[in-house]
Amino acid sequence: MLIRHLTGDPPEMAARATKALAGSVELLLADLIVAECVYVLESFYEVPRERVAELMRAAIALPTIKTLDPATLLRALEVYEVDRLDFAEAYLVAQAEATGVDTILSFDKSIDRLSAVTRREP
Repeated sequence: MLIRHLTGDPPEMAARATKALAGSVELLLADLIVAECVYVLESFYEVPRERVAELMRAAIALPTIKTLDPATLLRALEVYEVDRLDFAEAYLVAQAEATGVDTILSFDKSIDRLSAVTRREP
């Protein structure tokens, strides 16, 4: 539903999604769905990274949208946009920062771009 709202595609579904988001019912936006939206916007719709981050921040800010930890999602979007990590790695970094974990076990060297965490290979 969120992808339909953000892309306007297809128009009839987009109108219904936008109407639902403008309603009075609170909707849970799970972290996994944010990741899926980032993936679909990037891969299928070929939306530039900066625009993806902007769209997802706007979605999180909608009055009807509730998330479990908006600060961590917003930080993940920041890392994704600014440090150019894939969203999954950006989310991992944001979770590590939020929980005080300072070391991430990973083969993904892109994490080395951030000084807030240390990446170690197994």
